[in-house]
Amino acid sequence: MPVIAPGSKVLVTGANGFAAIHIVDVLLKRGYSVRATIRSESKGTHLRKIFGKYGDKLELVVVPDITKDDAFDGVLDELDAILHTASPFHLDADDPEELIRPAVNGTLSVLKSAIKAPGKIKRIIIFSSVVSIGISRVNSEYTEEEWNDEAVDDVKVKGKESNGLTKYMASKTLAERAAWELYYKHKASLPWDLAAINPSYIFGPNLHEVDKPENLNASSQRLFNMFFKPIFSEKELHRATGWVDVRDVAEAHVAALEKEEAADERIIVSAPSVPNQEFIEAAKRAATSLGIEGVQAGIRDYDLAKVKDFVTFNEKKRNRILGIKITSVDDSIRDTIADFKQKGW
Repeated sequence: MPVIAPGSKVLVTGANGFAAIHIVDVLLKRGYSVRATIRSESKGTHLRKIFGKYGDKLELVVVPDITKDDAFDGVLDELDAILHTASPFHLDADDPEELIRPAVNGTLSVLKSAIKAPGKIKRIIIFSSVVSIGISRVNSEYTEEEWNDEAVDDVKVKGKESNGLTKYMASKTLAERAAWELYYKHKASLPWDLAAINPSYIFGPNLHEVDKPENLNASSQRLFNMFFKPIFSEKELHRATGWVDVRDVAEAHVAALEKEEAADERIIVSAPSVPNQEFIEAAKRAATSLGIEGVQAGIRDYDLAKVKDFVTFNEKKRNRILGIKITSVDDSIRDTIADFKQKGW
């Protein structure tokens, strides 16, 4: 029997985010009830529009500031599980605390409220990232046993002088670590267990509301620019690292709700690593079939066999515990390009 079975009620924080809205979609399709938190009432308009057919299976709750200690008090009643996805993701923060404070405090806020909540909750899942594990080492697999202390130390020393990606990596590392520390401090008295899903770079079609490419989430905007703006160097296009389709991330979160073995685990969710140029090659193939013009060529005389350095992530735990299928590069990019076309971009 699943730990959290269809028909159960699940909280999804930050529900109108790029990945979170796909998680809501999978949950509702599987028969779960969803309580979704949003920052303002206006953020719920799009969710009501696309999920209207589910009626009262979707409940929206406004939580204006998740960083407050009592932000989720009264929001967690009658829940079976929590999926905490709300965390800032952008690479242009000046002060690292712009990312670290909401990431850490938001995570601790929901866990502290869960500790005090009535005892129906059975599992909490933290939407983390491989950046809390590491992304700089090549030709040696990262595993869930590792932590990105390098990013945390860099930010401690350099502060505002750290680059934007490092600040983000530090925020994700510190937030996930804070979650595990609080959990193990109280574990003996808790009715629920904890798991973390650690996806690599997330691509795929958009379900959330976005009006123009400039307002895409960071990973989707990067992909759009990679396809249609020749601004990436050959070195960057040769860079090979992990990635995953957003729909696989959603499936992973729901699988982690259901699988007993996910308890107390960090689980990397990543497709096999490929160079960035492979996304352009897939986009060119998709553009031909969809009648889209303007996809840039990228590296001329590109040869995948000549790419030597790969940042890779171990997939064994995902396969063993979650058992989800991973979308191919061609399928993910085709659906992403089709989404861009449908939006008129």
